[in-house]
Amino acid sequence: MEKELNKPKILNAWAFYDWANSVHSLTITSAIFPIYFPIAAIMAGNSNPEMLDIFGFSMRNTVIYSYSISIAFLLLAGIVPFLSGIADYMGNKKSFMRFFCYLGSFSCIALFFFTPGRYYLGTIAFLLSIVGWGGSIVFYNSFLPEIATADRFDSLSAKGFSLGYIGSVLLLVQNLTMLLKPEWYGQIDAGMASRISFLSVGIWWLLFAQIPFYYLPNSKKKEKDRANWWLGGILELKHVANEIAQKPVTKQFLMSFFLFNMGAQTVMYLGALFGSQELKLPSDALIVTILLIQLIAIPGAFTCAKLSKKLGNILALMAIIGVWIAVCCYAYTVTDKFNFYLLAAAIGFVMGGIQSTSRATYAKLCPLHEKDTASYFSFYDVCDRLSTVIGTFIFGLIIQLTGNMRLGILILVFVFAGSLWFLYQIKRIEKPETKLG
Repeated sequence: MEKELNKPKILNAWAFYDWANSVHSLTITSAIFPIYFPIAAIMAGNSNPEMLDIFGFSMRNTVIYSYSISIAFLLLAGIVPFLSGIADYMGNKKSFMRFFCYLGSFSCIALFFFTPGRYYLGTIAFLLSIVGWGGSIVFYNSFLPEIATADRFDSLSAKGFSLGYIGSVLLLVQNLTMLLKPEWYGQIDAGMASRISFLSVGIWWLLFAQIPFYYLPNSKKKEKDRANWWLGGILELKHVANEIAQKPVTKQFLMSFFLFNMGAQTVMYLGALFGSQELKLPSDALIVTILLIQLIAIPGAFTCAKLSKKLGNILALMAIIGVWIAVCCYAYTVTDKFNFYLLAAAIGFVMGGIQSTSRATYAKLCPLHEKDTASYFSFYDVCDRLSTVIGTFIFGLIIQLTGNMRLGILILVFVFAGSLWFLYQIKRIEKPETKLG
């Protein structure tokens, strides 16, 4: 693999997968699908159409939507580490990446057929789209240490996220024109416009993913015995787990990542809810907010990459988390649309920075002389998924118990402060000559 390092075509192709898959995060997870699902997931003829029967249980459609996200993340946390071990053992992680990509993209295409009342189809396709997206990301991230030298990780990670932000905004703006200017498209109704947007996400993801699939190198199989591939996968995962247990810097980073990712993803997933419920902002203001976050995240990612080069990754992350703490304190005081937009701009900047910098930092912690990168990144992914589930659950629980959404935001200050403490421990034990700087 050494001969493949820093080849421009491979680096650009790798970054382009962010361009391919990020449309799912924006259109499906954040912008259009969350609005469409409660409208389409109804049971006609019921006294309360919002109450749906799922496997014998009666639940509100918004609850089913929330549970679908949680179940998808829990599935990812359960299966991805095992599959990553198999991928490293068999040397076929690009095949796993391709499988999850196709699962996600075809699930988005299936959402085109999610017409009102077909809530089983909509729920299952949505859940599988998240599994496909999250699963492919693990194997995609794991290529980073195999195609570039450590000095390129920060800028390359920032480039990937930036391409993702740009591509997702371009497609979302196109899809929004169908919703806001239906006369341009033969007076199609909002339901058809939404379903076409889901179809466009699946096609976009599927087509642009062919670029990294063509250029990314194939990994090498470790052993000759293919009969025990499942056992080899388990042993591979166990080997990596033992290595991480003996690396205090890696352990401290994962604990810090778990906490700051919990805070960041909770803000990201529930920020629109804060705007609609607490500030009573209309839907168009929330869509503007989502677009603003995506666009500001681009300079945020590159700025933090330069900061990492100057200060080192750990100090750069500590600075970013310090800004996150200030953002949460500021959010506690926001009461109007203008300040909400300023808050969104600040969130976008630090969101882009923390996502790209944390990925690059963990890549530097992977042992570059080995090919266990999928297994290493599966631990990173488990922290990502579980922290998102726990963070959103705790935030929701606080709202349910207290009725005070601002209190939930204030508690996130302590979550970020805890992650800052773990990063401080890394600075205490980190050797000056390490590649984290």
